[in-house]
Amino acid sequence: MNYQEALDWLAQLERFGVRLGLQRIQRLLALLGNPQDRYKTIHVTGTNGKGSVSALLAGALRASGIHAGFYSSPHLVSYTERVRIDGQPVREQEFAAGLTKVRVLVEQMLAEGEECPTQFEVLTALAFDLFAAHQVEYAVIEVGLGGLLDSTNVITPEVSVITNVTFEHAAVLGGTLESIADNKAGIIKDGVPVVTAAEGLPLAIIRQRAEERGADLFVAGADFTAQPQGGDGRRQSLVFSSALLGIAAEPFELHLLGTYQVKNAAVAIMTACLLHNGDARIDIPTIREALRLVTWPARFERIEQAGQTIIVDGAHNPAGMASLRASLDAVFPAQERVLLLGILRDKDIDTMLKTILRPNDTVVVTTPQSARAELPENIARQAAPLCQHVEAFADNDEALARALELANRQKLLVLAGSLYLVGGLRQRLLSVEKLRKGA
Repeated sequence: MNYQEALDWLAQLERFGVRLGLQRIQRLLALLGNPQDRYKTIHVTGTNGKGSVSALLAGALRASGIHAGFYSSPHLVSYTERVRIDGQPVREQEFAAGLTKVRVLVEQMLAEGEECPTQFEVLTALAFDLFAAHQVEYAVIEVGLGGLLDSTNVITPEVSVITNVTFEHAAVLGGTLESIADNKAGIIKDGVPVVTAAEGLPLAIIRQRAEERGADLFVAGADFTAQPQGGDGRRQSLVFSSALLGIAAEPFELHLLGTYQVKNAAVAIMTACLLHNGDARIDIPTIREALRLVTWPARFERIEQAGQTIIVDGAHNPAGMASLRASLDAVFPAQERVLLLGILRDKDIDTMLKTILRPNDTVVVTTPQSARAELPENIARQAAPLCQHVEAFADNDEALARALELANRQKLLVLAGSLYLVGGLRQRLLSVEKLRKGA
């Protein structure tokens, strides 16, 4: 298959939706020769922050001179973004060749009367196989959904990371906060250390699972902390401490903006310090270098375009919106805002809107590129009582043009909601800026 044919096949697999379970992925990986066992891994789950923490850890590995892979989801623009080698997405040709290899084995499974793997299972197998082909030393593996029955949960990592646990994907993960936490705690393996920023009931569940598994548990706020030290709107500073590690007050500069990134950075630093116990190449100087340089698109990302300040953030659930609101209030407290929003219909839209909107905000609503997208006019109807002005556009380009017009370089423009929306909008903005600079 060429790249377009590979994309067409992936689109066909979407009909299987989300089917949690490990039987299909285990069979597919066995046919591939279990490539996931040929390198060390770090496994990362959580409701929010797992992408940022994974990116920081992958950056720390690179800064330490370690040949590393990084598997994440979803992508913003291209499927190739999901499989990175030393910070770079795999080439389209290699992606297609890898999927061609996987497809042959999927067809073998079907011929033998087995269930067809889902799209995410196929992508996971592809990533694991490409990492083995590139002979990476480590791979950072971000969970797709939950943990226990997620198709990435076939690895035995060096460290397991659970960023946090809030009420998300309840219909798939059991319907309660307890069941969601229990599912995410499912990535904990016997004797493998665990780092978490979870609190309350989820932390209690994680603690119990760690005890059952004989896994050392390191908890944010108890075993390690990070205190923000201010910033200039483009970078921020923090001080990391861990009496357990003998670190009193180690300063770091963080390229990632957003108040929530301080806690994510703390989780990443603690995890990297634990990796140091088995690999001396990973140390405070290399971790510091990674935090100073690592970017993670669409997570309180600041873009300047022809005098217009734009924040792009894939805040796709209530917890994400709360973090975005806190960061906006901290970095741009007095600035008027225009928000361009798009949300999936299976989210708690009412809570998200009430969390992010201020009475003097202007809102433009549009449609995420997903079959699960909520109609923009429905969201606009819900938003109308919460803000001073709202408009709805089905077309993303029209919505972006109108939002830029309303902001008019005088107001802060915030693109937020589903990653299926902000990824495309971000790409449009960067393309325009590239053309402008090249002119």
